[in-house]
Order: sequence, then structure tokens, then C-alpha cells
Amino acid sequence: MAIKVHLEDILRERRMTSKELCSLIGITEANLSVLRSGKAKGVRFETLNKICHYLHCNVGDILDCDGELKEDNYEEES
Repeated sequence: MAIKVHLEDILRERRMTSKELCSLIGITEANLSVLRSGKAKGVRFETLNKICHYLHCNVGDILDCDGELKEDNYEEES
């Protein structure tokens, strides 16, 4: 995958649980789990802003691009 998510590492470094972060930023644990696993299709800037604020980090600390192009394989409808 082209985008790597390091949220789990940041949470561990900050000694914060995902449940605590969810409470602070106002999203469900299920949605945070999808983001942490790297399976999210997208994330709102507002959510990233809150995560960075409460974890005292930058977006680049959470998300990283490995330089590879990952394209979704959607079938074209006729």
C-alpha cells in the first residue's frame, strides 16, 4: 500500500489508548480502528487536525507515503 498509517505507534509513544483518543476527537472506536489498520479510504482534515492536536504531532508523523502508486481496481460499468 502506498500510504502507511503510524497512528498505533504514536498512541503507544504517548501512552494513550485508542478509546481515550476517540473520546477526545469525537469518533467511534470502529472508525478509529479502520484508520489505525490502514484500511480507511479517506480521512477528514478536521479529524486529522484533532488527532494531531491531542497527540501533539504532525500529519507526517501519522501518515507516510512509500512512493508506490496504488490504484483501486474498479470495474467499468457499461
